[in-house]
Amino acid sequence: MQIRKATIADIETIQSIAKTTWANTYTFLPQGQIEYMLELMYSNNSLLEQMSNNHQFFVAINDEKIIGFASVSKQDENTCKLNKLYVLPTTQKTGAGKALLQRVVAYAKENGVKEIQLQVNRNNNAKDFYLKHGFTILYEADFEIGNGYFMNDYVMSLKLLF
Repeated sequence: MQIRKATIADIETIQSIAKTTWANTYTFLPQGQIEYMLELMYSNNSLLEQMSNNHQFFVAINDEKIIGFASVSKQDENTCKLNKLYVLPTTQKTGAGKALLQRVVAYAKENGVKEIQLQVNRNNNAKDFYLKHGFTILYEADFEIGNGYFMNDYVMSLKLLF
């Protein structure tokens, strides 16, 4: 398993992984909301803007194929936000998610922050992955994202030790 920084050349693969994982993960959301959110967060323009504005993307590679990605951004001097972490359903439980998370933690430490926060849908089993890796639930929140849609999330936190 190799983790490397993503480049603009990886955008199409990131979009493909997002579409595949979202179709499996968010079966409880209306199809219209999934399409809206994918366009909002994964369009070419959106990803280019994220990559050029403080979002560091990493990709997980196994057998020369990208099988997952993560995105992290520094929020302030003490906090990073894990914006995205997705691994293809066929390669979950292979260590790719853990490897991506470890790289995100290393990035956060390199940037001198003391905490990583994330949002995860309350119906998403990924919550258990984060709990297993030391995150705690801070609170529940409903975030309006437009078009009458909401993200019904847990906000989670991992305190970093140096």
